[in-house]
This record gives sequence, C-alpha cells and structure tokens, in this order.
Amino acid sequence: MNRLVKDNILKGITYVASALSVIVLAAILWYLVSNGLSLISGDLITGDYYATTENAAISPDYSYTEMETQEYSGKGYYSKKWGIALEDITTAHNDEEISVVYVDPNSPFTHMNSLVAGEDGMELSLSSGSAVQNIYYEDQNGETVFLSRVQMKDAENTIKTLEEAEGIVSINYESIGGGIRGSIFATLYLILISLLISLPIGIASAIYLHEYATKNKINSLIRQGIDTLTGVPSIVYGLMGVTVLFPVTQLVGATSTSILLGGLTLAIMLLPTIIRSTEEALIVVPKSLRDGSLSLGATKSQTIFKVVLPCAVNGILTGVLLGIGRVIGESAALVYTTSTVISDNPSILSQGTSLSLMIWSIMSGEQPNYELASAISLIILVIVFAINIIVKIIGKRLAKSFV
Repeated sequence: MNRLVKDNILKGITYVASALSVIVLAAILWYLVSNGLSLISGDLITGDYYATTENAAISPDYSYTEMETQEYSGKGYYSKKWGIALEDITTAHNDEEISVVYVDPNSPFTHMNSLVAGEDGMELSLSSGSAVQNIYYEDQNGETVFLSRVQMKDAENTIKTLEEAEGIVSINYESIGGGIRGSIFATLYLILISLLISLPIGIASAIYLHEYATKNKINSLIRQGIDTLTGVPSIVYGLMGVTVLFPVTQLVGATSTSILLGGLTLAIMLLPTIIRSTEEALIVVPKSLRDGSLSLGATKSQTIFKVVLPCAVNGILTGVLLGIGRVIGESAALVYTTSTVISDNPSILSQGTSLSLMIWSIMSGEQPNYELASAISLIILVIVFAINIIVKIIGKRLAKSFV
C-alpha cells in the first residue's frame, strides 16, 4: 500500500468521524428543539414551580347592573356578560387546564374577597394565566349550582354555562405552576459561589506550581494529586461535602443542606480543572517575555502579574468556561449537598435545585416529562452560550498578544 492510499484512508476516517460527530450533535439539538421549544415562554422562565390556589367570593358591594364590559377580540372564548375570556391549554406538566386569558376591569372577577382561612376578606382579583378549577353560580331559579372542573369540560362549554348564569357566587382557581425561576437563581448562585472560591485559589496554585515551585518529589506528588482529583467521580465529592463541609456551613446559619454547601463542594471539584488549565496557559507564554521583563528591572512578581498573566488570560478563561459548564451540568454531587427539593425562592443558606438537578427530578418520577426536560435543556444551552460570549468579550479586552 503506497503512501498516497494511506493518506486518503486516514483522511476518509477523519471526515467520517467528523461527520458522525456533527450528525449526533445535530440530532440531539433537533430532539431538544422539537420537544421543548414550544414550552419555552416567559411564564416558564419567570414563573413559580408550585401552583398557588385561591378560593374567592364576589364582593357583596359589587353591583352587577353597573357592569359594562369592553369589547374583546383576543384569543380564547369570551363572555361579555361576565367580562372573562378562557382558553384550553396544556401545561408544562402535560395537564389539561382551562386558563384565563383576559379579565375585563369591570368584571365581577376583579372584585372578590378571599375565602381561605386566615385570609378572610382579603381583596382578590382574578388575573390572566390562572387556571379555573370550579365555580359556584346562581341559575335562573336563584339556586346555587356547583360547576366542577369535570363538568366544565373545556373553555367553550364553561363560557356557555356562565352566559346562562344569573350570578357568580365564588370561584376556585390556581396559578399554572411549572416555572423554573427558582432553579435559574439557584444555578446562578452556585456558579457565583464556586467561582469566587475556586478561581483565586486555583490561579494562585497554578502560578506557584509553574513559576515558583522547584522540581522535587513534593511538588511532583502535588501535581499527581491534582491530576487524580480531576478523575474522581462527582458523587464522591458530594459525600465529602456532606461529611466535611456541612459543619462549616452550619457555622454561618445553614441548618441543613443548602446552596452554600453545594457551592463549596463544586468549588473543590473545579480546583483541579482551573489549576491545570491555568498552568497550561502559563506554559504557552514564551520564556523570552519573562527574561525581557526581568532584564528591564521588574521583579518576579511584577513580571508574573504584569506580563505573564495578561498573556495567559485566554487560557485561564478557557478553564473558567469549563468550570461554569461543569457547575451548570452537575447533578450527582448536588443531590447530597443542595437536596432535590425544588424551591421557588431559594437563598444561599436554604435548599434549592439547579437546572440540571431539576431535570433529574422531573425525569425520575413515575411519569417522566420529556418535553419539560427538553425545554430546560434548551435554556441551559442558551445560558452557557450567553456566558461563553461574555467571557470571550472579557478575554479580548484583557488579553495581551505576545506574537
């Protein structure tokens, strides 16, 4: 076999491998887009995961005869008599609901008082985005009739029933739920905590190992230890966080697993990656730059921070990106440290779930929700892409060329 044939075979293998990689990545992206794109909305991103229920009665001070609702030309089925528009929707949890899409300012549904214990008399107003569960209304004989969710069937039938009603007594409704706002904040908290701790320590360690450390057995063992920690399964870090770091977080008021504990655990996980990527970036900087700086009278520390680090910024930021990617995609270690409890209002000292852990929670139930998991995955990709662009812009502003 001559050399030309061998080169063509190797070139063909390279092309086939590259094509397979592109096809696999494209297939994954297509699956996520086709299953999850339709669920992505402002309500999903900014809404709460858990639904809140309200039970309210029409205010006795409200006069039906004075009601003058406006014309409505939006989506859904509209009742001019009661100033409310409804439509049928499928929630992110694949539940069929009758959603409120419009409420007229003069509608009786904007003049209600709570019937919930402890909130008696509190003024309430039905808003768009709520899901109607049941309604009590007065029929033409003046009797109170209960309209359950099953009897409603759909939005069109509900509106027809309300058009025949003589009065509205009360309504039970709830928010749609299924939002991921809390998990987005929890993910951002984890990124912030882990990078604030791991970046200074990791960069300083890399500077010591490459610029100051001499070649001896101790430093060689340190490097081997760092390389070994890079391959340790994340579940081991999670166990370490619970047993070693939990007493530390208790000192600052975290009485159980928390986002702070998860952030500290992730910071330790990121250290090997940041140290190795920073050290590799420092190795690339030519020795002539160091020698030139020292020959001009600069000290070694001045040379490192004024010359070497600016030239190694792009390599260091690559390590930062790898670290952010691992934080966003981590789930095993967070099961033990932040818990699997989805929180709508997470704080650093409370429990919460990241976006990736939320996907795990959704898919680990009796009925996995592939559509919602795909939607959250797409949002994770967008977040990673946005952070990537921001880091690249920062890198261009800070980096200095040594070519």
